[in-house]
Amino acid sequence: MADCRINICMKRAYEEPDPADGYRVLVDRLWPRGKKKEALELDGWMKGVAPSTELRLWFGHDPAKWGEFQRRYRQELSSPEKRGLVDDLVHRTQEGRVTLVYGAKDEAHNEAVVLRDLLEQQLSR
Repeated sequence: MADCRINICMKRAYEEPDPADGYRVLVDRLWPRGKKKEALELDGWMKGVAPSTELRLWFGHDPAKWGEFQRRYRQELSSPEKRGLVDDLVHRTQEGRVTLVYGAKDEAHNEAVVLRDLLEQQLSR
């Protein structure tokens, strides 16, 4: 089930797409295993907004590293090359619902959570 706040939702790639999802964007660097392109019904794939390969491998979805992962990922998201992608997502959320699609099994400790929180902060300014 999608987790939604304001105009931003998060949904695992293994959940069924829904017309209410609005703009569906995959925010993982890697394609979700076993999912065909058509099945995801994506409007976009923002590989560039995903954590770097180094950060992703270091984190390994270890909840004990969650706090440090959030700090490092937010630092990456503030870089000039990622800033434009974040701004694009902010703009899209101002126009309507955006669903951040991710593949991780852990629904509480993944990049979509950090990205959603950052987008909410940007929208509240």
